[in-house]
Amino acid sequence: MTTLEIQIAEQKILIFKNNKYFNSYLISTAKKGVGETHGSEQTPRGAHIVRAKIGKGHAANTVFVGRRPTGEIYHPSLRQSYPERDWILTRIFWLSGLEVGKNRLGKVDTMRRYIYIHGSPDDVAMGQPGSKGCIRMHNKDIIELFDQIPIGTRVLIR
Repeated sequence: MTTLEIQIAEQKILIFKNNKYFNSYLISTAKKGVGETHGSEQTPRGAHIVRAKIGKGHAANTVFVGRRPTGEIYHPSLRQSYPERDWILTRIFWLSGLEVGKNRLGKVDTMRRYIYIHGSPDDVAMGQPGSKGCIRMHNKDIIELFDQIPIGTRVLIR
């Protein structure tokens, strides 16, 4: 059994297999800190699961909008054309909260907030907050993780 632990203070994601540490990657969580409220652009805390995996078979740097590939492959010139776009690339783990009133249902529902673990442009800094609530990873790292993580994997964000 695989579980993930998001360590916000350290800006790392830890992977455990059968309750033993397996690997870790640098990440980037929300620039506005932690919080569960819809519209806050903060990273939600608590127990979650991977509700859906999106992007299997797509090329690295595939651009997703609304969880659908746009047909674009990210390149820095694309950022110049769309400077306000929040770049969601390569693979997506869509998270769902497990704690009613904390990160599930109502104004704190992680899934309805569209909180993901996802790939980002390679020049986006990891190891420091910068997202709009999601957990960003380098593309090579999320590709590596994608095949190891089944739907239903537990994710603890602390």
